[in-house]
Amino acid sequence: MSTETSAGEPLPPDALVAPAAARNRDPILEVLRRRLPSRGVVLEIASGSGEHALHFARALPGIIWQPSDPDAAARRSIEAYRAANSLPNLLAPLALDASGAPWPVAHVDAIVSINMIHIAPWEACEGLFRGAAAALAPAGQLILYGPFNIDGRFTAPSNEAFDASLRSRDPAWGIRDLAEVCACAGRNGLRLAERVEMPANNLVVVFSRDQADQGVS
Repeated sequence: MSTETSAGEPLPPDALVAPAAARNRDPILEVLRRRLPSRGVVLEIASGSGEHALHFARALPGIIWQPSDPDAAARRSIEAYRAANSLPNLLAPLALDASGAPWPVAHVDAIVSINMIHIAPWEACEGLFRGAAAALAPAGQLILYGPFNIDGRFTAPSNEAFDASLRSRDPAWGIRDLAEVCACAGRNGLRLAERVEMPANNLVVVFSRDQADQGVS
C-alpha cells in the first residue's frame, strides 16, 4: 500500500489515493478558476478520496469548499486530508447520496461532480440535477467532469473499453450520452452553458440557469 499521496506527500492515516486525481486536477482547476465566482460556497458531490477537494480548496482560498460522499470510507479519507492540512475553507464532508432527497445543504453558489454519473446508476444523474435545481443560487452552476458519449457514439476506443469494464462491474453503470444528460438538465430548469474538451477523452460540461450565457461551444 502506498504511503504517499498522488502528489508525493506523506499519506495521512485513513487517507485514500486516486491516481487519476493527480493527472486531472490541474486541467479541471483551470476551468474552475474561470467559471467559479471569486467567493462563494461550492458543494462537491461524490468527493471520493478527497484529493480534489484539498487541491481546489488550497488553490481557491476565496471559495468555501463543501465535500460530500455517500461512502463512509471516502468521508474518512476526506477528513484525514482535511485534518492534515487545516485549510479554513475546506469543510467537513457530508454524507450525501445524490439520488436521495432532500440534500443536507442550504443554497450553494456552485456544484462540482467529478467522475460520478458513469460510476453510478442513471438515478444518481437524475438526482444530481434535481438536487442542483433545489440547492443552486439563481446564477449558480453545475459543473461535471468525465467521459461522455456524443450523439450516441464513443469518442475514443479507450472510452468504449472503459464503458464495457464499467458495465461488467454493474449493468446500471456506463458512460452517459451528453444529449441525454442535457435533456435531464432541461427537465430541471438547467441548460448547457459550456462544453470544454479535456485530456484523456474527457469533458467538462457546465450547466446554468442563466439563459444569456454565451459560452456554449
